[in-house]
Amino acid sequence: MPIKIPDQLPASDTLRQERIFIMSETRATTQMIRPLKVLILNLMPKKIETETQFLRLLSNSPLQVDIELLRIDDRPSKNTPTEHLNNFYRQFDTVKNRNFDGLIITGAPLGLVQFEDVAYWDHLQTIMSWAKNHVTSTLYVCWAAQAALKLLYNLPKRTRKEKLSGVYHHDVVSEFHPVVRGFDDNFLAPHSRYADFTAEYLSEHTDLDILATSDDAGVYLASSKDKRHVFVTGHPEYDAHTLHNEYVRDLAEGMDPAIPVNYYPNDNPDNPPIASWRSHGHLLFSNWLNYCVYQQTPYDLDHFSIENFTKDD
Repeated sequence: MPIKIPDQLPASDTLRQERIFIMSETRATTQMIRPLKVLILNLMPKKIETETQFLRLLSNSPLQVDIELLRIDDRPSKNTPTEHLNNFYRQFDTVKNRNFDGLIITGAPLGLVQFEDVAYWDHLQTIMSWAKNHVTSTLYVCWAAQAALKLLYNLPKRTRKEKLSGVYHHDVVSEFHPVVRGFDDNFLAPHSRYADFTAEYLSEHTDLDILATSDDAGVYLASSKDKRHVFVTGHPEYDAHTLHNEYVRDLAEGMDPAIPVNYYPNDNPDNPPIASWRSHGHLLFSNWLNYCVYQQTPYDLDHFSIENFTKDD
């Protein structure tokens, strides 16, 4: 959230040059505050686990956030009780005539599946197209980031030879961008994907701002100029044991997975893993809610218009 200072305070010029978010008294008196409306399209099989992880990150904000859960279609789920889906999840038809401040599209275990073979690909395309005119900012996580690059920029699927799994170091490369405001110069975040995101490829084929990269994992954070599309290629929402559970699952299925990088103490799966990315995850979601959603969204969502959004911070 911003700090409010007198309009003519000398410190304001210095703080603005440092890209510190300040708000003049004049602007503050005109602000009207209401709860933010955020929609979560949950594509993960274990929906209860995933929704809990994302809600944990969204809760660490002084803003009131009203959450609605969206399912991609009405097919039965193998990992989530039907009663839970019927009680807490909405179908797209029930929300398509409304506007939302934010939309989060989660990852999905589809790293080795071609886009055209994804059962709900056409429906996902419909939702992403709808969001352009009904959502202030959309956050795409892991597989959803790859899907969005295809649907928004027509980039073909790029797949690594081996799965990227572990906790990796990342460098902030656009230090004044609001999405990474307050980040350490180097920070940790978990990945679990086959998708390949290189900075050179994204820079050559898109107009996205590259915000954070890793020598091993490639691009981790990117944003459109107007901050309406934010891409997260990893899993900041993961619990401490999520990578462990995936590793054990893959072992049980005979996949001979590599031990997740920089995850278990001494790289020994018998040692309980330590979550080293929580503070970064909370800050990332707080920044997205504040700078990409709250500071840009109209007070009256009925007056939503894409013409209202600026490309500059």
